[in-house]
Amino acid sequence: MRNRLWLSALLLVLGVGVAGTAGGSTGRDAREGGIFRISFLAFDYIDPALAYSGESWALLDTTCARLMTLPDKPTPEGFRLVPEVAADFPRISRNGKTYTFRLRSGFRFSDGTPVRASAFARAINRTLAEGIESPALQYTGDIAGAANVQSGKSQAAAGVTARGNTLVVRFTRPIGDFAAKTAMPFFCAVPPELPPDPEGVGPFPSAGPYVVTEYRPGERVTIRRNRFYRGARPHHVDGFDVDLRASGPAEVLDRVERGDADWGYVIAPSYFEPGRRLVAKHGVNKSQFFVRPGLILRHLVFNSARPLFRDNVQLRRAVNFAINRRALARTATGTPLSDRLTDQYLPPSLPGFSDADIYPLERPNLERANALARGNLRARQAVLYTNNSPQPLAVAQAAKQQLAEIGLDVELRPLPGPALLSRITQPGEPWDMVLILWAPDFVDPFTYLNGLFDPRVPSGGNIGRFDSTMFNALMRKAARLQGRERYRAYGELDVQLSRDAAPSAPISFFTDPTLVSRRVGCVVLRPTLDLTAVCLK
Repeated sequence: MRNRLWLSALLLVLGVGVAGTAGGSTGRDAREGGIFRISFLAFDYIDPALAYSGESWALLDTTCARLMTLPDKPTPEGFRLVPEVAADFPRISRNGKTYTFRLRSGFRFSDGTPVRASAFARAINRTLAEGIESPALQYTGDIAGAANVQSGKSQAAAGVTARGNTLVVRFTRPIGDFAAKTAMPFFCAVPPELPPDPEGVGPFPSAGPYVVTEYRPGERVTIRRNRFYRGARPHHVDGFDVDLRASGPAEVLDRVERGDADWGYVIAPSYFEPGRRLVAKHGVNKSQFFVRPGLILRHLVFNSARPLFRDNVQLRRAVNFAINRRALARTATGTPLSDRLTDQYLPPSLPGFSDADIYPLERPNLERANALARGNLRARQAVLYTNNSPQPLAVAQAAKQQLAEIGLDVELRPLPGPALLSRITQPGEPWDMVLILWAPDFVDPFTYLNGLFDPRVPSGGNIGRFDSTMFNALMRKAARLQGRERYRAYGELDVQLSRDAAPSAPISFFTDPTLVSRRVGCVVLRPTLDLTAVCLK
C-alpha cells in the first residue's frame, strides 16, 4: 500500500516560497466562460479511488462533490472544513467509532441522476475492493468489515450503510479526523454502479461543478461544466483543456510564460532556477507569480524513548532555543523565499493558529539555551540520523555545529531515504534526533498534533515515541470537537505542546509557488491554485 503522508515525511525534497496573504486577481477582473489551459508533465488517474498525485487531485477538485469540503476561499478560511453534500457536520458516537452523515438534496451527477448516500458508500467500497491497491486504504482500512471486502468475501463493508440521504460509517477503533478525511478526492461521490478497476476507470458522471469528458493517457484530459450542478462553489470558466505531453518542468513554465498555457503543476525548485528570474519579471504576490505558506513541516524530532531526551523537557527546550532556524532553512535551499520559519507545529495558514513567539526564529538565544541545558546534558552525546542527500545532510551538519554551543556533541549518521525510514521506525534503534519532513494528505490540525505525537494514532508519524498522559488526553479531547471549537482547541494545544513539552524542534514550513498566465483572474491559493474558482480576464 502506498502512503504519501508517511513517505512524503521522509523524502527531503526542496520546496520554495514566501509568506503572504492569499488572493490575487478578483472577480472584478473576471469574465464568465472560456477554456482554461493546463500543462502537465505527469499524471496518474482520473479515478478517485486510485488518483494520488498533485496533478490529478487538482483536476478532481473541480469534478468532485464531497460530504465535507474546504471552501474556495483564501486561507485561513479556505482551510476551514465545511459541509458540502452533507447537510451539517456528522454526528459522532460517544466512543468515536461511528459517523452519521445526513445529506442535503439538490446535487446531481452530470447525467442528471440524484446524488444519494449510496454514491459515497460506493466511493468507500471501491477503495476496499479486491485487487484494487488504493492509497485510500490507509484511511478506509479501519472501517468495520473492510478486510472482508479486500479479501473478496464481501462486495461492501459491513460498517458502511447507506439509506436514502443517510450515510453511516462504523470503525473498529476511535477515529478523530474522518470528517476532514472526506474532503479528499478518495471520497468523491461516484455513481453507485461504478465498478472498481485496478487500472482505473475512464470518464464517468461526476457531481461537482465540472466533469471529465475525455481522457487519453499520456495525451490530454478534457473537462467541461456539469450542466446539472446547482451547488454553491464558484465556477467561471467553461472548462479545462489539459495537455499531458510536457517534457519537463522547464517546458511547463515556458508554456505559461509564453501564454500557451494558463497554469501548470511542477515541483517548487523549478520556479527558482537562476535563469528563470520570475521574481525580477513579475514580482511576488502581484498578478502572475505567487508564493504562499505551505503545509510541509521540517522539524528535528527527539527520540523520547532514548535516555538523552526521555523525561528531559529542559534539554528538548534548550535545543529549540539553540538552533538557528534562519540559517538552517537557508542552508537547505539557498534562498529566503524557500521557507516560512516556525517554532510551532500547526501551519500558520490553518484556522485557529496562534503565533505565540515561543522560540527565536531569526537567531538563537544561547543564553537561555545554556541555562536550560545546564545539568540536563546527561552523556553530552547525541546521534543524529539524516537523509544522505546533499541538502538535508548540509542542514544536519549546520545543526551539529549549532548544538555544540550548548555542549552537545552530535554524531551524524547519514542514510539513504528508504534505509532512514526503515531504521528510525525500529524500536531500539540508537538515534537521538532525526531531521525529517511531515506532509499530510489532508488539512486538519489532527494530522499535525495527533498524527505526530499521539501514540494511539497509527499514522507512523510519532517516530519519536512521545507519550505524555496529559497531552494524550488533551489531543484526544480536541479530536472529538468539530467546527470552530476544534480549531480553537487545537490552536491553544499547539502553543502548549511546543512551549511545555517540545517533542520536536520545528524549523520551517515550505511554501508553494504558483505561476499563471496574464489572462488568468480570480486567483485563489490554498496554497496552490484553486482551479474551480479561476476565471479569465
